[in-house]
Amino acid sequence: MHHPSIRTRIFVITFPWERLMPLTYEEISAEAMQLSAEQRAGLAEKLRMSVDTPEAVAAAWDEEIDRRIAQLDRGEVETVPFEVVMAELRAKLR
Repeated sequence: MHHPSIRTRIFVITFPWERLMPLTYEEISAEAMQLSAEQRAGLAEKLRMSVDTPEAVAAAWDEEIDRRIAQLDRGEVETVPFEVVMAELRAKLR
């Protein structure tokens, strides 16, 4: 039996890894921005891969290839030989 003048206090100690509520998008974003540029790039790639399956990426590339071929066939763009592109890039880097 409890004495009426005695109050019971319950202290709950939580550690950062024992959060009761999941992190919000804003909290995750803020934490991610604390990472180095290299770490953020790695995280971004991991997140992108979690959304884009290899099949989806392949399908997107197939569509892009078809689009580019159609542009060539319609005469909207022209090809530039590899050697010309490389010579132009080397000239810019000098």
